[in-house]
Amino acid sequence: MQIKLDNTSYIYNKGNKFEKRALDQINLEINQGEFIGLIGHTGSGKSTLVQHLNGLMLPTEGKVFIDGKNSSDKKVSKTEIRKKVGLVFQYPEYQLFEDTIYNDIAFGPKNIGCSEEEIEERVRWACEMTGVDFKEAKELSPFELSGGQKRRVAIAGVIAMKPKFLVLDEPTAGLDPIGREEILSEIHRLYKEENITVILISHSMEDVARLADRLLVMDNGRIIMDDKTREVFKRSQELKDIGLNIPQVTEFMNAFQAKGNEVREDIYTVEEAFLEIKNYLRGQRL
Repeated sequence: MQIKLDNTSYIYNKGNKFEKRALDQINLEINQGEFIGLIGHTGSGKSTLVQHLNGLMLPTEGKVFIDGKNSSDKKVSKTEIRKKVGLVFQYPEYQLFEDTIYNDIAFGPKNIGCSEEEIEERVRWACEMTGVDFKEAKELSPFELSGGQKRRVAIAGVIAMKPKFLVLDEPTAGLDPIGREEILSEIHRLYKEENITVILISHSMEDVARLADRLLVMDNGRIIMDDKTREVFKRSQELKDIGLNIPQVTEFMNAFQAKGNEVREDIYTVEEAFLEIKNYLRGQRL
């Protein structure tokens, strides 16, 4: 499966004085099995872009092809598209509404006509993949849960649709560090074990450095960088020029090198920094 954007633009309030071009001639291909990070300053067009990936928004100009189907074609079923591309909004727990965890997660599968047996199988699987207690799911209200647990239930409800692509808009926003790490670990596990393509919007350079293989950078409605994550972070000054940062550990390693220590510049995760400093200190002792 592939998602392809062909000269895609989106204009808010077209034709009046409040007109704004949120996407500007985007050309992009996303293939099965990728883990993509999407970064950019607030207002760069990230959220507008991802809402085109499952037909929630349709382009003003250009085309979006989802599994070969033009999303603007009125004959194309939006339900079928959304089975294939799951979208998790920022603060998705605000969309919980059922009386039990089970019913909330089961809502999507019920609406696409799954049998009761298949619904239970999907709910059980989604609970297991997101760390939700299935035994409690039929009895407990989602509104009795903590913020992090609600977030897991909301994500479980999306993946219960068994999408091929999973789009997440700041899935860890507002969570404490432990909650953030747990959610990200579960997302990465989905990617690894289920071969789900993941598109992750994040303001955390540390998260995308650690998780994403490919990185898209947006500015003023355009994709201005599209490359392997390591290659994008090498362009640190360009990122800073548009109001973005590089991972904090990279800043530290650059400062460490500037003091005369011979270490690599292309360090983007804490794990890499640990090994590099360990090897450097070992060499100093010889």
